[in-house]
Amino acid sequence: MNNQILEKSVVGEVQLSYSKTQEIHTNKIKSSEDIVAFIREIFPVEQINHREYAYSIFLDRANQILGYFMISAGGISGTIIDPRIVFQSALLANASAIIIFHNHPSGNLNASKADVEITIKISKAGKFLDITLLDHIIITENGYFSFSDEGRL
Repeated sequence: MNNQILEKSVVGEVQLSYSKTQEIHTNKIKSSEDIVAFIREIFPVEQINHREYAYSIFLDRANQILGYFMISAGGISGTIIDPRIVFQSALLANASAIIIFHNHPSGNLNASKADVEITIKISKAGKFLDITLLDHIIITENGYFSFSDEGRL
């Protein structure tokens, strides 16, 4: 019999949580205006011109908002939207659909090439998980751009 010494290794325990911490009055999401009204309630207004942030919003089958999650905080001219982070949190929330949004501190409402590419990537990934990307919103202090409204989703 071979006396092998078993090596012990330390592994991390994954802990996930989903808690309701904020009461926000929302109705069923029916349009980009509904989404933007919700975004303006949760997004820290003092940060909109400071640096870029990206969030995801999770919806059930009836388009009721289940929750939201800050995906990333970036710099003055960009932030990273990692699809794995988006879908990790969407699965935790048992979402049937998602909306992603980010701000442009510059006030420019035009979608960048990177904005278009990540929208396509998340939309395709969502199809594999049966989680629909309903919209990607870019917000500024004075307006917004909706990929869905513009027929780009």
